[in-house]
Amino acid sequence: MAVLETEVHGQVLVLRLNRPERLNALNHELRTEMARCWTAFRHDPALEVAILTGTGRAFCAGEDMKESLAERNPGGRAAAMEDPFNAGMLEKPVIAAVNGFAMGGGFMLVERTDLRVAATGAVFEVSEAKRWLLGGWNHGLLANMPYPVAMEMALGYRFTAERFHQLGFLNRLVAPEALLATALEMAAHLLSLPPAARVNTVHMMRRMRPVPTAAQQRLATRLHAHGATSDLLESRAAFAEKRAPQFKGWDDPADRFRLPEIEQE
Repeated sequence: MAVLETEVHGQVLVLRLNRPERLNALNHELRTEMARCWTAFRHDPALEVAILTGTGRAFCAGEDMKESLAERNPGGRAAAMEDPFNAGMLEKPVIAAVNGFAMGGGFMLVERTDLRVAATGAVFEVSEAKRWLLGGWNHGLLANMPYPVAMEMALGYRFTAERFHQLGFLNRLVAPEALLATALEMAAHLLSLPPAARVNTVHMMRRMRPVPTAAQQRLATRLHAHGATSDLLESRAAFAEKRAPQFKGWDDPADRFRLPEIEQE
C-alpha cells in the first residue's frame, strides 16, 4: 500500500496521506514520498493547484513516535531529498482539506498551506510543548492570533475545527462528505483567475505574513536546549506506551531559575 496517494483533477493535484493505521504519522518513508511528489508538482507545467488531505480519521498525527524511539532520534528522520513545500520554495498554491486530527507536524502542514477547509469534528494541536523543551511559540504569531490564543496554542491545548473557523484560521467548515468537493471548488476559483494574478497574489500574500525577529529566533534556539534533554525521548516513550511521563525537568535544578533573556537588536 502506498503511503501517499495522488490523483489528478485537470490542473489540480490531490495528495492523500495514506497511513491510516498510524493516523498518517510522518515517518521517513512518508516524508520522502511527500518531498518527491511536491518536487514533481512544482516542476509540472500541467498542474497549478494542490490539495493536501488524509485517509481515515486523521489528517496527520505528526511525528511517528515509534520510529523516533526505535532510532532514538527525537523529531524523526528528515526526507531523503529536499522538500520544496516544507522549505517554502513551492510557488503554486496549496489547499488543506483537513479530514480529522491535525497534530504537531500535521498542524504544521496545515499552517504552511494557503487556503484551508476542514471537516466538522476535526481537531488541531500544536504539540511542541508536549515533545520538546520549548512550546510552539511562533504558530500564533504566524496566524495573527491574539496573545491569549497564541499562548493557548503554544502550550499544547487542543482546538476544534469549529473554534479555529471562528478565529479565522480556517476558510471553510463543512460536513465530512463535502470536504474534497469544497476543496476542489476552491481550486476551481483559483484556476478561474488570470494566471499572473493567481501567481503574483499568492507570492505577495506570503511575503506579508509575520515572521519572528532574529533576536526572537536566537532566544528560541537557546530555550530549546534549556532543560533535561532526556525528557525528549521520555515524552515519546510515554506517548507510545500510553502512560504518564516521568520528566526530569533540568539536569541542574538551579537552571529552572536561569532563564535566558531576549537580546537587544
